[in-house]
Amino acid sequence: MAEPVPGSAKVGAEIVAAGLRLIALAAAAVWGNLAQLSSMHRTIERFLMERAFERGPWLAVAFAAGIAGWTVLEGPADWAALMALCGAVFLLASLIPPDSDLPYLRQALLAVTLMVAAGCATIWAKSALVGEPGIAWPEVSWIEGEVLDRQDERAQGRIRLVLAGQVEGHGQPLRLRINVPVQGDLPALAEGARVRLRARLMPPAAPMLPGAYNFARTAWFAGLAATGNAIGPVEVLTPATDRWSLRQIQQRLADHVSANLSGSPGAIAAALASGDRGAIAQSDEDAMRDAGLTHLLSISGLHVSAVIAAVYVITIRMLALFPYIALRVRLPVFAAAAGALGGIAYTLVTGSEVPTIRSVAGSLLVLAALALGRDPLSLRLLATAALFVMLFWPESVFGPGFQMSFASVIAIIAFYSAAPAKAFLAAREEGWLMRTARHLLMLLASGVVIELALMPISLFHFHRAGLYGAAANVIAIPLTTFATMPLVAIALLLDLVGVGAPAWWLVGKSLELLLWLAHVVAAQPGAVTMMPGMPGWTFGLFVAGLLWAALWTGRVRLWGFVPIALATAALLAQRTPDVLVSGDGRHVGITGEGPDLLVLRDMRGDYTRDAMLESAGMDGQVTPLDSWRGAQCNPDFCRITAARGGRRFVLLMARGRDLVERTALEPACAAADIVIASRRLPLWCKPRLLKADREMLRRTGGVAISLISGEIRTVAETQGQHGWNQQASTPSPRYRRPYEAMRGSPALPKTDQ
Repeated sequence: MAEPVPGSAKVGAEIVAAGLRLIALAAAAVWGNLAQLSSMHRTIERFLMERAFERGPWLAVAFAAGIAGWTVLEGPADWAALMALCGAVFLLASLIPPDSDLPYLRQALLAVTLMVAAGCATIWAKSALVGEPGIAWPEVSWIEGEVLDRQDERAQGRIRLVLAGQVEGHGQPLRLRINVPVQGDLPALAEGARVRLRARLMPPAAPMLPGAYNFARTAWFAGLAATGNAIGPVEVLTPATDRWSLRQIQQRLADHVSANLSGSPGAIAAALASGDRGAIAQSDEDAMRDAGLTHLLSISGLHVSAVIAAVYVITIRMLALFPYIALRVRLPVFAAAAGALGGIAYTLVTGSEVPTIRSVAGSLLVLAALALGRDPLSLRLLATAALFVMLFWPESVFGPGFQMSFASVIAIIAFYSAAPAKAFLAAREEGWLMRTARHLLMLLASGVVIELALMPISLFHFHRAGLYGAAANVIAIPLTTFATMPLVAIALLLDLVGVGAPAWWLVGKSLELLLWLAHVVAAQPGAVTMMPGMPGWTFGLFVAGLLWAALWTGRVRLWGFVPIALATAALLAQRTPDVLVSGDGRHVGITGEGPDLLVLRDMRGDYTRDAMLESAGMDGQVTPLDSWRGAQCNPDFCRITAARGGRRFVLLMARGRDLVERTALEPACAAADIVIASRRLPLWCKPRLLKADREMLRRTGGVAISLISGEIRTVAETQGQHGWNQQASTPSPRYRRPYEAMRGSPALPKTDQ
């Protein structure tokens, strides 16, 4: 593979920019003739003119597209080329006279290219400003620094600290995330305290496998240089001076709730009141996830909206009781202000996480619309909230939280604004029972629409999607919104005078019902659909089709189902990878040999096992190779023969780290099609197809291999030259057909027919 020539990125960017300028000049010269030869631009002009109120949200989509382009493209030369292309189209559009017969097309080209370039520039600038390179390799060091944040994760038996300070052997201060085993309450480890400890540090981890969670990217934008675990006790050098920080208030509120309500209901109540999810049992969290109810555990739009709506309604009702006030002031304005203050206070108390800030920003826009007498639920307001979030947190665009929250709200607005839905909900002469049934039916239908909209996002990020979430949410959302959360608020108020016990009992019963529902739904056959990692282009087709169907009105929105259908067909035709190899080469997973995933060695933690199963699109168990009857294992290697597509493929995988004599290893390599090892193998180890040893995996990261097609997907090909990629200076290897086609190759042994 050819190495890049030094300085070629800069030269390439200049060549691309010059080419785009020539294209712009040439296009401007022939614009008049082109306009006479085609009527397409007039069709687009008429289309845009007829949709004056539907064009605005696409500006937010264009801004997000610029952020996505920066994320997907390889490096600075490509990012500069994208912005240069936007500039060229912008100049081309500006050559159209403002008083021509194409004013809307001109405006669309100018606005869209400007927003795409602005999105790319925004995420590029934030990456350069806040990104922190990770440490080069694992190490054990002494750390002395200040506690910036503390999160109690009692269910995992640890406290998670974010520190900023000096690390032994590093010249400049670093920001770190350290896990400390629970040793009592440790009240001195509060925000602002200065501590000293010894920890085992690791660089922020790249995705374990293609399509897996990219913690390195998250750490880059959080400014984290390393993560690790404390070794030994933590010494508090200077205790925190501020006894009333927001995090301490949050922790005291969570402790108060847990003291009044024990068990899993108390843990969930603490999460609703303070945003602290650390005490929720893993089994309950898994059940909520599989039932499609995880969104109820994290403070998001549902909780913020419920708090703001409650404050708004209570304020406007109470003020209406006083005629002197009701006749002299605009009650919606005062109620909106009270609701805004309540939402902001709730956001601060629950930790001010980005999803909560995103939700409160949208809610404040809704309150402003109510105060001004405008439509509070419109795609324009939602687009404004999205632009606000993307301007300050552009990295949230490629996270599931941003995508799922905005997708659900877009789906709700688009569904209820559709003509059939409006006709179904239109007022008519009927009894209350029929009216209630119609609204319940629409609630169920909207739940199905939301589940369908969220399914591609869930499959892309988590490789799983719930099938019964719509039905579960029909019960769970009203239960949480109209029973549990008001009861928690009432219990906290009654605790001020010491009589909150009955309210806490009711809170516990409502949460027991919620947990019962989650476990029942999660236990049903087919409750969870597992799929292997979805390619980025397939996900892009889903997003484009869903946005087109949601943001336009009329029959034209039906065109959005074309890319959705193509993406669905591609997803159904996608094959599960046959072999999965982690980036360090220690963990290997083999699919297609029964319901279980075959693994090279036992996995100590749940994370590795879950990552392997999710990437394989499996929801079963793992079986070590040395206990599987079809494998031949010794202390040094395991060897299996996998039959795929009418052929047999011999896989040889290293288990130990002891040196193996050449007389034994060389013929074993020659007899294998693929050799996998966590160490560097000698040059004379030459398998027939592929040698995935430490030298290769250092450049590729984790890999997913399809034996029939010969395709190899790598982690490195999705990382590019972004700052979080530790191998950014190395060109990203792309293996599509790294060897001669497997089909028809005489070198490959045939299966017995």
